[in-house]
Amino acid sequence: MGKGYEVLIVDDEPIVGKQLRLALSKDGYSVETYTVPSDALKRIDEKEFDIVVTDIRMDDVNGIEVLERALGRSGKTKVIMITGFAMMELVRYAMGKGAFDFLEKPFTPDDLRAAVGKAVGRH
Repeated sequence: MGKGYEVLIVDDEPIVGKQLRLALSKDGYSVETYTVPSDALKRIDEKEFDIVVTDIRMDDVNGIEVLERALGRSGKTKVIMITGFAMMELVRYAMGKGAFDFLEKPFTPDDLRAAVGKAVGRH
């Protein structure tokens, strides 16, 4: 299903990144995970990803900055925003900036797979 697709996951909670990586790796996606958002931004500058999954609220760098950097690198990249603090204003803002989808924590691995599957379908 995910073979050949490159996914970047950015979440400052290591356990979340690990769980998301496991869920997507099982489906054949090539997944890189970062817990330090500034390191993820550097990686985005080096490599084009098909899908970026990023938390919105993180220290140092927020998910909107990750979204902007990823889309600035490639208009083909699909960005899925995740947060434990879903507010409609924030959702609208992220979607207006070009986010592909939005998942509210807690979500299941199947929710993530469905969102990534939709993004892959639009590639």
